[in-house]
Amino acid sequence: MSDKQNGNGTRDQAEDSHTGGPTPEPLRLFGTTWVNHDNGYGPRRVGAAVGSLALAAVACLVLRFAYEGLEIADIGSFVTVLVIVMFAASSALAFGHTWESYRKRPDPDRQASLRGLLAIGFVGSLLAYFFRSLTEAPGEKLHRQEYEAALEQHQKRSTRRTGNPSKRRRRS
Repeated sequence: MSDKQNGNGTRDQAEDSHTGGPTPEPLRLFGTTWVNHDNGYGPRRVGAAVGSLALAAVACLVLRFAYEGLEIADIGSFVTVLVIVMFAASSALAFGHTWESYRKRPDPDRQASLRGLLAIGFVGSLLAYFFRSLTEAPGEKLHRQEYEAALEQHQKRSTRRTGNPSKRRRRS
């Protein structure tokens, strides 16, 4: 049968006989291992934490080279300070936005309008990914809440009534 998106962002399989309910949404780098913490979930979390921290360190090194390039170009202290403040502010905003996106789904319109700012502040996004991967797969809590809600909704829909309700006797 076909997959369809329900209201909270998780996918339900419509009356699929082999799954019998909603399927978990895969996470980047983790797939669906976050559901039962199996198939190498632990090593993947360690790898995600180490990888994102290493990428953040390399990104800071690249930014350092860019700063040295500005110093060599001798463009003036105002522009140099402006560039440093821009990267620091963008990284802080990107960290906050990325961290918040692990708790609730971001608004697509706001996400589109912040795309450039988030690209400039990529170091903040990498650091948010690192810190979140120390406790869980980034986005796991949000996806788990949505998945459990979808399972509960599926359970309510698939529970069958017994008998004809109009023929039920009233208790005195």
